[in-house]
Amino acid sequence: MLRSVVFVIASIIAAIGAALLLLGVTVPGLEALLAGSVVVVGIVFERRYHNNQRPPDGRWQATGERFCDPTSGKEVEVFYDPQSGERRYVER
Repeated sequence: MLRSVVFVIASIIAAIGAALLLLGVTVPGLEALLAGSVVVVGIVFERRYHNNQRPPDGRWQATGERFCDPTSGKEVEVFYDPQSGERRYVER
């Protein structure tokens, strides 16, 4: 929910910046356009963890970390790939 609200507000700020640029107000328009765009791009490409139903293959190592996933309410175990540094969260 919060992510959607921030996305909408940032989009509006970017649109206002574009409108200001079209009206010839360059510095504030450019600042608003860039600030809104950075937030929108950040939200679109945000890395989020994904719960996997099956354990990862042999190269993955268990870290010993376990926690309750706030989204699903299920217990999750953390696995780590030493080659890439990627982490995976597997439901237990």
